[in-house]
Amino acid sequence: MPAIDDMLDAIRAGAGIPEHLYAEGAVLDATVPGWRLRADGPTAITTEYGRWFAHPGRFEELERRPFAAGDGELVTFLLTWEEDGVPHAAHHAHTVVLDDRGRIASDTVFCGGRWAAPLLAEMAAAAR
Repeated sequence: MPAIDDMLDAIRAGAGIPEHLYAEGAVLDATVPGWRLRADGPTAITTEYGRWFAHPGRFEELERRPFAAGDGELVTFLLTWEEDGVPHAAHHAHTVVLDDRGRIASDTVFCGGRWAAPLLAEMAAAAR
């Protein structure tokens, strides 16, 4: 699905997600640690995501499950990046629904938060 492909490429690049990927009435519904937020419209969504995905990154894990109706996907990923020389990671689940023109109509997101190097090391030690 081209709009979702382009969204993921933009997340990886860390240079902002283009507004044209979103339908005029698009909605972002995001649950993050201790908070839930909503952004309405392409400008508000890309502004919010500009804060989230401000650095080039790499998908350590990426799974895409298209909907049977062909109108979207469940996308899960573990994104890693460096911020001021410090490694970070974030784990996301996005339910992305497309409109009839193939643009993103809604993105419902569940994010586990941004994890800096000390917390990543603690999680790695706990997994042993």
